[in-house]
Amino acid sequence: MDQRGAAPALGERGREATARPTILFVAGFGDNASMFAAMHETALADTHRLRAIDLPGFGAPAQPEETTLSSLAAFVAEDARRSGAKVIVAHSVASIIASLAAKEADCPLEIILSLEGNLTAEDAYFSGTAADYDDPDSFRTAFLARLDEMAETALVIGRYREKVAKADPLALWQLGGDARRFSDARVPGDLLASAGRATYLYNPANCPASTLEWLERSTMDRIVLPDASHWASVDQPDLLAEKILEALG
Repeated sequence: MDQRGAAPALGERGREATARPTILFVAGFGDNASMFAAMHETALADTHRLRAIDLPGFGAPAQPEETTLSSLAAFVAEDARRSGAKVIVAHSVASIIASLAAKEADCPLEIILSLEGNLTAEDAYFSGTAADYDDPDSFRTAFLARLDEMAETALVIGRYREKVAKADPLALWQLGGDARRFSDARVPGDLLASAGRATYLYNPANCPASTLEWLERSTMDRIVLPDASHWASVDQPDLLAEKILEALG
């Protein structure tokens, strides 16, 4: 991990890897770059340089200023400028962050692959709950308890809970509150659709009805991930790699 919060590029197999197109990977609410560790063992790593980055407060040192969607978008846009990445895979709430980043001046991002990203306010079913708490510690305690309960029937939640527990509590609370405010004022899916060439990768079983309805009204490209959890890069990395290649085809 370097001091800018970027993990070493995944899938680099010698010096020739630097000539491959770069794909940025950004994890969703409370998670970090480890979410994409399994991707370096997939076919995608044979054709692309995979660069998963930790966001400030979520694997990287927290920012001195308030943690918001916009502040994290600036961080992502700067990394894209340094790495020359034109493609980003953004999970969950990071889809909003990627959309905002792509709209920044001189940001090279052109293609956003939204991995079950936020399209409607109902998609903020984790992050948005932060706005219901008056301080970071009370939110963190309640959120971890909720994840503990969910992990009893969904093993993939256990890994996520571990990463959330390591996130900066203030950054977690601030980002969650901002995600709620943003989604109340705007439609995240509309922002995504206007930010560049976007493809939505998802398992319909994981999405709220409002999101599925938005997709039906939209002309956005979409690719189904059969039987994948909300963390497809964890439990279905080969399938996700296949579908990313399809989206980029």
